[in-house]
Amino acid sequence: MTDILVVEDNEELGALIRDFLIRDGYTVELKTGGEQAILRLKEESFKLMLLDVMLPGFDGYETLRLIRKEQGIPVLMMSANDDEDSKILGLDIGADDYIGKPFSFPFLSSKIKSMMRRSYPDDANEVKVLTYKDITVDPDKLTARRGDKALPVSGKEFDILVYFMKHPEKVITKEALFNAVWGADCDSDVSTITVYIRWLREKIEKDPKNPEYIHTVWRVGYRFGGDKDQ
Repeated sequence: MTDILVVEDNEELGALIRDFLIRDGYTVELKTGGEQAILRLKEESFKLMLLDVMLPGFDGYETLRLIRKEQGIPVLMMSANDDEDSKILGLDIGADDYIGKPFSFPFLSSKIKSMMRRSYPDDANEVKVLTYKDITVDPDKLTARRGDKALPVSGKEFDILVYFMKHPEKVITKEALFNAVWGADCDSDVSTITVYIRWLREKIEKDPKNPEYIHTVWRVGYRFGGDKDQ
């Protein structure tokens, strides 16, 4: 099951929302139209849908009407029309919550977390601490440890480590890592990754020049864990 289906016809904004939610720890799929979303919901299960009102073809309201005939998936509607009548219409049709554009990503995150807690109370009790060998990361508390030793990892270094911990022993391209941590539309260069990887190795590896965890995959990117020559 995928966590969130984002339905946003503005591809640039949709990509920013998708990348932010991925950095927030969710699995995300992006669609640009209501018809696409309806078809996708028949093929795949999602925990929550983030649905824009202004869509080509079926608008958000019509899309939600059709979805509600068959599914009870939690829906967070988003729209530049932040007036009371628009909110009431969305909620009457079956939206679970409403967020006005423009919004801040932290505010969006709080809305989604609140909806997830209400809709999936059992999930709220799941242990979300990530562990690989003797490294443990708690994304909620922003802490990382190697054995009993606290690791001084923060900021983008911490985000990179979390992404690695969620994809252990998989080859990750520099571009994929950059997009997940910085966002596809960030003005920084992908080469920035190299600097942060060096800093991260210095903090988590016993011997940064002979890494046990962060392996370089020549001409591709990196792999977290696994055999060095894998």
